[in-house]
Amino acid sequence: MTVLNVQNLRRVKRAVPFIESRIKVKVEAVKPLGKLVINGNQVDEYLVEKILRAVDFGFDVEDAMLLRNDRFSFEFIDVKEHTHRKNLKEVRARVIGREGKAKNTIEELTGAVIVINANSIGVIVDSDHVDACLQALISLIQGAKHGNVFAYLEKQNAKRRDIDEDDLGLKGKFLGKDIE
Repeated sequence: MTVLNVQNLRRVKRAVPFIESRIKVKVEAVKPLGKLVINGNQVDEYLVEKILRAVDFGFDVEDAMLLRNDRFSFEFIDVKEHTHRKNLKEVRARVIGREGKAKNTIEELTGAVIVINANSIGVIVDSDHVDACLQALISLIQGAKHGNVFAYLEKQNAKRRDIDEDDLGLKGKFLGKDIE
């Protein structure tokens, strides 16, 4: 049994039936508002706790369900930790971009799902892109040009494509002859 405190109980309660239908757990609200009890096996309880935290943060339940896959992680960035600027509204606006373009471009280049909630940024992203995605967001928070951030992400993707997963660095040329 796991007890979880949530901020947005109404939003989380709407997601519970969907989660319960996909994962073998039972989630119940407890009398003190903002508390949920999760019953199931330990692995499923831990998984549902991560999913419910993501939903509570502001992610759609379908996006939060990506966390069922071991390759995906849920990361937070506290905007205040990465800037000395006082106008945090402008900093958040830089991350979002005009009409959401910056946020959408980062999501497309990394396969991430990004939600901005007050002075925190939540990211659900696979393990291959987590470092690049977090670095891109932090760079924008710190004032880097959008074009430089997007170029960095494209360069990271190009490096990732160049590394053949089947090639562990063992293929190469030896005295002018191909070796496999």
